[in-house]
Parts: sequence; structure tokens; C-alpha cells
Amino acid sequence: MATQMIHVERIEAVEEPLEFCVIVGEDRSETKHEVTMAESIYQKLTGGKISPERCIQAAFQFLLDREPKESILSRFDMTTISKYFPDFERDFHKYL
Repeated sequence: MATQMIHVERIEAVEEPLEFCVIVGEDRSETKHEVTMAESIYQKLTGGKISPERCIQAAFQFLLDREPKESILSRFDMTTISKYFPDFERDFHKYL
């Protein structure tokens, strides 16, 4: 099984939503994604107990357990995950 690397970098922004650049690397290929997340979603998912970057990383691990990195949208908001995977909010804590 290939080892996956998930690199999350916050894009500095003055206001909401929080913005991130995510690179998922596997073997000799990688994909790049731009992700936004409202502060309210961050608080709902984590209660502020972990960093926003760790929250995004956990969300990508959730996605990678369900689809190849090439199938993950290149730009999306965190709320989009629940539209494709209704179990996301229920199962998210398992990835923290």
C-alpha cells in the first residue's frame, strides 16, 4: 500500500473563511487542493481543541479512505464533504 503525505498550509487571510493549500503526495505523484472553512464549521467539528490545519488534515484522511486523491476536488469548502459523504460529521472525530 502506498504511503500518503498530507501537507496543509494556511493561506494568510484577514477575514473568514479560513483558507488552506493542501498537497497530497503518494509515491511519485501529488495533487494540490484549495480548501476554505468557516470558523463556525471549525468550531463545530473540533470545539477549537485542535489547530485548523490538523482539522483539514483529518478531513483529507477521511476523504482518502473513501476515494483516490485524484478524485478529490481541487477547490472546495469543508461543507462540501458532507454533501458527498453524509457520514462525515458523524465519523470525523475518528480521524483526529
